[in-house]
Amino acid sequence: QPRYSRDGRFIAFTSDRGGGDNLWVMKRDGSGPQPVTQEKFRLLNSPAWSPDGQYLVGRKHFTSRRSLGAGEIWLYHRSGGDGVQLTERPTEQKDVGEPVFSPDGRYIYFSQDVTPGKTFEYNKDPNGEIYAIQRLDLETREIEPFITGPGGAVRPTPSPDGRQMACVRRVLGKTVLRVREVGW
Repeated sequence: QPRYSRDGRFIAFTSDRGGGDNLWVMKRDGSGPQPVTQEKFRLLNSPAWSPDGQYLVGRKHFTSRRSLGAGEIWLYHRSGGDGVQLTERPTEQKDVGEPVFSPDGRYIYFSQDVTPGKTFEYNKDPNGEIYAIQRLDLETREIEPFITGPGGAVRPTPSPDGRQMACVRRVLGKTVLRVREVGW
């Protein structure tokens, strides 16, 4: 899960070289790898850079007795530390992940399992709404649905100017790329 910093000088990535999965940073030539997180039990993945290159947002994974577990979104300074929890797990079994900053740094977009109930269901209708893209306002701490509806939405990817959002959704049994205006 490598991600270049906006200036192209560094790469954030997920590695288990210290035991469990953690977020790491290295120079773009591969030298100087340093851990950002040092979780021993929870797993961290899906790093994404803040526009100023000072912070990483990532998904912290929590296992459950049943299913694949659930996730939370956490923010870390690139030099390390305990981090700041940005979202809470909706349930013990509903997943949250794929965080990414808006180009202006005000929002974090992420995907979330929005199916009804508190338990993970294995046999879901892929043309229904399984995942939706949510938007966390870092100024107000409010989370709002951003891309929802039939076919759901995953892999939020804002355009460099922040005016459009690309995502993936299901339409009649096919996976499609969708692009929409952010102000829509």
